[in-house]
Amino acid sequence: VSTQSTWDLEKKGMINSFLMKAVPFAYRNCMFQRISRTLATVVKVPNLAESITEGEVKSIKNEGEFVGLDMPFAVLETGKAAVEIKAPIAGKLVKLHAKVGQTVLVGNDFAVIDETQAPPAGGASVDAPKAKPAEEKAAPKLAESIKAAPTSAPTPKPAEAPAKKPVIPEPEPVKASFAKFSREVRRIPLNFLRQAASKGLKESQNTYAMLTTFNECDMSELTNMRKDLSEDFLKKHGTPLTFMSAFVKAAAMSIRKYPAINAVIDGKEIVYRDFVDMSLEVSAPKGILVPVIRNCESLNFAEIEKAIVYFGAKAKEGKIALEEILGGTFAITNNGAFGSMLSTPIINTPQSAVLGLHSIKNKPTVVGNKIEARPMMFLALSYDHRLVDGREAVLFLKNIKELIEDPRRMLMEIQTSQKQQQMNLSLIHISEPTRPLYISYAVFCLKKKKT
Repeated sequence: VSTQSTWDLEKKGMINSFLMKAVPFAYRNCMFQRISRTLATVVKVPNLAESITEGEVKSIKNEGEFVGLDMPFAVLETGKAAVEIKAPIAGKLVKLHAKVGQTVLVGNDFAVIDETQAPPAGGASVDAPKAKPAEEKAAPKLAESIKAAPTSAPTPKPAEAPAKKPVIPEPEPVKASFAKFSREVRRIPLNFLRQAASKGLKESQNTYAMLTTFNECDMSELTNMRKDLSEDFLKKHGTPLTFMSAFVKAAAMSIRKYPAINAVIDGKEIVYRDFVDMSLEVSAPKGILVPVIRNCESLNFAEIEKAIVYFGAKAKEGKIALEEILGGTFAITNNGAFGSMLSTPIINTPQSAVLGLHSIKNKPTVVGNKIEARPMMFLALSYDHRLVDGREAVLFLKNIKELIEDPRRMLMEIQTSQKQQQMNLSLIHISEPTRPLYISYAVFCLKKKKT
């Protein structure tokens, strides 16, 4: 009796009594354990991320196809990125519990792989098309030979019929003006990525006491530094010098000074994080992805630029992993790349602030006692007012402005002086209508002290 038939008889409870007596129990037990290990394996939906419990099936192989060990046979689209499901064993897909477009939950059964069935010889799939007979392969050659053979004498052309008078069509009745244009309505299913983004943004609006403050930044010094050092920077580090690395560095330095920007409310506690994981938006074929650059407070300009180039290339190829877009503590969005002049960015949970960059435009600016055309950029900071006070938000954004306007401070890691900070605090608490009176009184006191 073969091993397979013995297993079938044992499973049905009809094993031959002779085998039960002849085969020792220990040997029979080991044999059945070996057979059970070769049975079909159930593949479950893996853990996608800490906060993700479901995903949408984007693509999956068909039943009856063979898969190799660690071979991706399905792709799940989550609210952050696409996740591949790999085969834990090599075998045949005998059953699928999901199809394309279906939403599956983490931990549920996804597929069944039978490792006892080996692929056909040559590694070809079961559903592979059969080879065509030699007669069909020879058919094109025969057709070519027929075309190449000399043809008989051309037959004389028939006599041309007399030309008919042109028929003038009757004018069509005049219709409504909108009849010349399309009036169709198309309905396209909302993909899983867009659904998750919509849910997260609406949750952010409903949870946070969101407020936005603005400032204007002079980009002259940073523009000149980039123009003078871009070629040397590219030769040494192999990556171009952009404005984004300067803003990432300035934000990381400002977070050291105002740690509440990098904190988050968790129930009845405030969680302060001593590291800065920066979320940056990059364009991808499917939309906008937000990869995270870890520990930006410890990176220099070159390391930040290399990380931006790395994630940009992976986003275009659609190969950003799920763990690379989770866990940011602060975000920067650059709507200026699309020509935006001003915006109010929305905070992404579980962060507490987001910095918005905008397009650079030459504007008339007072420099000393002269009016000059300077490249200016509007900066916007949206923050959770439950955690961050207006004073800290304004000073945080102003500190970024000062670091960008004088990049030497970032290279030397020099923040705004304590005296300048106290002056900024006093000006913030003075209301706009009464501010000229306070300034005039201060000037009067200084003149009186000199005399």
